Amino acid sequence: MNEEDPTLVEQSAEVAANMQEVLETSQKIWTTFLEAQAEDARPRAADPLNTMPAWLALSRAIADNPQQVADATLAFWDAQSRLWQASTLKWLGAKDTPMPESPHKSAPGKRFQHKDWSENALFDYLKESYLLASGFINHTVHTVGDMDPRERKKAEFYTRNFVEALNPANFFALNPEVLNATAEQRGANLVRGLKMMLSDLERGKGQLLIRQTDMDAFEVGRDMAISPGAVIYQNDILQLIQYAPTTEKVHAKPILFIPPWINKFYVLDLNEKKSMVKWLVAQGYTVFMISWINPDEKQKDETWDSYMTKGALEAIDAALAETGQKSLHLASYCIGGTLTGTLMAYLGKKKDKRVASATFFTAQLDFVDAGELQVFVDDETIKAVDEEMEKGYLPAQKMAHAFNMLRSNDLIWSYVVNNYLLGKDPFPFDLLYWNADSTAMPAHVHHFYLENFYTRNAFATGKLSVLDTTITLGDIRGPVYHVATKEDHIAPAESVYRGAQMMTGADVRYVLSGSGHIAGVVNPPAAGKYQYWTNPDLGPATLADWTDAAEETQGSWWPDWDRWLSERSGRMVAARVPGKVSGIIEPAPGSYVKVRFDQR
Repeated sequence: MNEEDPTLVEQSAEVAANMQEVLETSQKIWTTFLEAQAEDARPRAADPLNTMPAWLALSRAIADNPQQVADATLAFWDAQSRLWQASTLKWLGAKDTPMPESPHKSAPGKRFQHKDWSENALFDYLKESYLLASGFINHTVHTVGDMDPRERKKAEFYTRNFVEALNPANFFALNPEVLNATAEQRGANLVRGLKMMLSDLERGKGQLLIRQTDMDAFEVGRDMAISPGAVIYQNDILQLIQYAPTTEKVHAKPILFIPPWINKFYVLDLNEKKSMVKWLVAQGYTVFMISWINPDEKQKDETWDSYMTKGALEAIDAALAETGQKSLHLASYCIGGTLTGTLMAYLGKKKDKRVASATFFTAQLDFVDAGELQVFVDDETIKAVDEEMEKGYLPAQKMAHAFNMLRSNDLIWSYVVNNYLLGKDPFPFDLLYWNADSTAMPAHVHHFYLENFYTRNAFATGKLSVLDTTITLGDIRGPVYHVATKEDHIAPAESVYRGAQMMTGADVRYVLSGSGHIAGVVNPPAAGKYQYWTNPDLGPATLADWTDAAEETQGSWWPDWDRWLSERSGRMVAARVPGKVSGIIEPAPGSYVKVRFDQR
């Protein structure tokens, strides 16, 4: 009798032990999920995202255009037939056989970088077949028949998410990298991955909260949000930070930032190299920053009006009192810019001169075509969102999940594979930490935003009322610097351009930056990245026409903004020590920004 190889016996025992642990951890995951569902016994809408009208419209478009669908289907199966022939040759040893192309074939992207997706005939076939099928499905939904543009956009969005979920790289048995890792590690990767999944499920209180980075690798105030300064004012919705000067003289007029409350302000003070705050201070500006509270039940009665009064207006008055100035500059980002737009229109109508100029970063004011987030918003989905806000606020993970769905391949499925199947810890990355440091939203504020901007487009159509005053974009007065980014999927540049055109009472400088919603804004000059376009004429009907006549400049738009601001900032005065007039409550970045919803 041959004796068993002790190494094989040891490896078999290790595999068995790991599979037993996989089974036990899987049971804990299932139990944790079921217990969370049992605790949350609220009735659920059958179709909370209101997708059924879009699917019905798509079904009608397909039924009404059989020839178009038939032609596309024949072309698809022709490409699949040619793929099968090429794959057969590759299986028989013709390794250099090219895979067939198709005009609508999806690009492989980063999900298929492992060498076996190209070198192994089986996995190469799986990849190529998926790329052909996903391209055919997405193209058909995009082109078939006539559909209402909003219904088609919704159908396209959810189809894309469905197709991305079916990517073979997402499945254990179809991913060569996962299979290799499992064989080499004898299943230890699955043990680590499922333990990570259990931890993420517990962190999300029964909902899977996929970590995109090491959430313990960074600390706000230590690794990010590190510009020195002090909190000089606070109330129950904000802290106001004044940053310490780094120059002997500063411009007389200060700058107050109104960041979004949909995420945290420190994307503008991410680290030494990327900090807009640090750069502005170095240019001789006195910089103030609103740090919004991460709300809970205590903010259940806050409204859009109170965010204007207790938020922006109180912060303006505190900054002016601290500096002794009669007016200041506002700088705003994303939804903070939408709030600033309504504030500027209100002040313009009241002939209030406290704001010398307003700057908008990727801020939408006209919502007729408001980017991919629009697929989540209509009358029915707002009802479903209201049900989620029964405690007076929208839980942070709800909004985080919506943003992740906008780029599910990059922000969901790549981490499912990396974390749960390969068992790898996500790489520490400051921007992804910020992205995951999510915030809740007060119910009334969020409902007002969705209903009045996304569904009614009330500001652009002159039907918006704030502080008992009807306002329009034409009520905005004074100089405006308006930045859009070319690849923005949240605040599309075309939409931002239309809003800028509607500011008929303001002197608007519209600037189009390269890159997207974050990188196009947080682009320090020292990085030497991207470019921006300027054109003083807002007359062209479309952004494309405006861009054709625009001047392109390489690098960051920040120096252009500095030149624009400095001309409107008065004389140079002695640098200001934070809190000299108002006193200091605590050092920057303050305590409000450090509240993490997953640690409550």
